[in-house]
Amino acid sequence: MMRFGYGYNGFGRCGFIGGGFGMMLIALILIGIVIYVIFKHKKINAKNESGSDNALTILDERFARGEIDEEDYKQRKTLLLKR
Repeated sequence: MMRFGYGYNGFGRCGFIGGGFGMMLIALILIGIVIYVIFKHKKINAKNESGSDNALTILDERFARGEIDEEDYKQRKTLLLKR
């Protein structure tokens, strides 16, 4: 007699995703998600950190073109370096 129910067909000994394979598959998927989130977070932080270097470059270019005077340049540069 065959029984259809909760027995071992889910994550038990029988069935396609049975036993340790199903649990290992779920664990690998979760680990993959965690690794993806970590790399995504690092990528966002890297963009934010490089933004201050970019701001200093723009400030240097504006000073070189004569758009801002030396006093303004020094004041803005100290503010940018404090961050």
